[in-house]
Amino acid sequence: MQEVIIGLVAALVGLLIGAVAAYYYFQQRSRNAVDSAERQAERIIADAETTAKERIVQARDEAHQMRREAEKEHKERERELRQDESRLQRRRADLDERFERLEKREQALSQRQSALDKRHNQLQQLEQERLVELERVANMSQDEAKALLLETVEQEARQDMARVIREVEAEAKEDAERRARKVVTLAIQRIASDQVSEVSVSTVPLPSDDMKGRIIGRQGRNIRALENATGVDLVVDDTPEAVLLSCFDPVRREVARVALTKLILDGRIHPARIEKVVAKSREEVDQVIREAGDQAAIDAGVPGLHPEILKLLGRLKFRTSYGQNQLDHAVETAHIASILASELGANVQVTKAGALLHDLGKAVDHEVEGPHALIGADLAKRYGVSQAVVNCIASHHAESEAESLEAILVEAADAISGARPGARRESLETYVKRIKALEEVADSFEGVAETYAIQAGREIRIIVKPDEVDDLAAIQLSKNVAKTVEENLQYPGQIKVTVIRETRAVDFAK
Repeated sequence: MQEVIIGLVAALVGLLIGAVAAYYYFQQRSRNAVDSAERQAERIIADAETTAKERIVQARDEAHQMRREAEKEHKERERELRQDESRLQRRRADLDERFERLEKREQALSQRQSALDKRHNQLQQLEQERLVELERVANMSQDEAKALLLETVEQEARQDMARVIREVEAEAKEDAERRARKVVTLAIQRIASDQVSEVSVSTVPLPSDDMKGRIIGRQGRNIRALENATGVDLVVDDTPEAVLLSCFDPVRREVARVALTKLILDGRIHPARIEKVVAKSREEVDQVIREAGDQAAIDAGVPGLHPEILKLLGRLKFRTSYGQNQLDHAVETAHIASILASELGANVQVTKAGALLHDLGKAVDHEVEGPHALIGADLAKRYGVSQAVVNCIASHHAESEAESLEAILVEAADAISGARPGARRESLETYVKRIKALEEVADSFEGVAETYAIQAGREIRIIVKPDEVDDLAAIQLSKNVAKTVEENLQYPGQIKVTVIRETRAVDFAK
């Protein structure tokens, strides 16, 4: 037991010795660390003091440098200010000198102005004396002389103005005619059309005059049935071996002509038979109309038209205007318009379509109120025709404004087709009325002495009173008469207005 206790005591003593040794070891180590930290801190403080001194010195050097530069810049600015002040002083001296010269010049001008005013007063006095002397010599007042002079100058000016206007108009017309003649002549040369005659009634030949009684029937029942079925008036008069059919609707007239021809050939004429033949004839005429419309579109080179458009176009086969067949006129106008368009670089297809359909409204103008141009444009628009073509149709008689070159070409082609020699003719009654209307329009203007419509109504020659109408007024009169004729009369082609002013001086030698 003692040995164990001794062993424990020895172990405790050993532990105590180790603990003491460890304490002294760590204490020594911490002293060394503190000493090392103090030395390091002293070095850092020494380095910081050295760096601070260097920065202070550097800052002082920079401050001295900035002060030297500021002083240098200040001196430079002072030198520039002294130079500017010197220049300003020199300019002020120059301005003072100039001001003195201007004052002297102003004084000289004032003296000269005084002399001029005095001279002007003298001239006014001399002018007044001269005018008084002139009035005394000429026996005229100043206002009378001035009026006479103004009248003379005005007359000379009007004569010169009229001469210049005539020269300019002549030159413009010559140039325009020279340019247009080539295109129009080329278009007309390439179109060969037949001459026409007026068609207002249809004539049905009869094998003998006995057939007239069968057409009339017992108590007129056959002729009444035929008129009721066709809407056409039958004229049975003394014309040998012929019956006349009269109707404003050309299609109805054609149906009646075909039906009556069949009835005459068949010989069986009674109301029941008349109704069947008229119905069959109407179908045949409708077929002819469709074929005519198709053929016209093919001849004009305008494909893709609506069937209803073609049907309306075919109805023009039986319509005439001043004796000109309207379907032939439409195809001819399309050919002329296409040539004009190709020569002038316009859209040929639009021009051809507009020219072919330009009189489409005439197919139904006896059924619908309004100008045929607007009626045709409305129909074309309804059946899907392009707006460009619709405008060509609507504007070819100036009912609507032309929006393109193609519309103007359609109007020109229509005029060419209608105005060419042999294209149209008028009845005697219509011709006489137009001649009288032309002369009445010209006689309605002041200063007109005599009026003559010559060359079949294609020219009006107006003789004016020379003391009432001068040269300038004569030019204006021709324009006014032409404008009035355009607005109030309808006529084929164009009408030339010629104003003649003649002054005669007559004396006798005794």
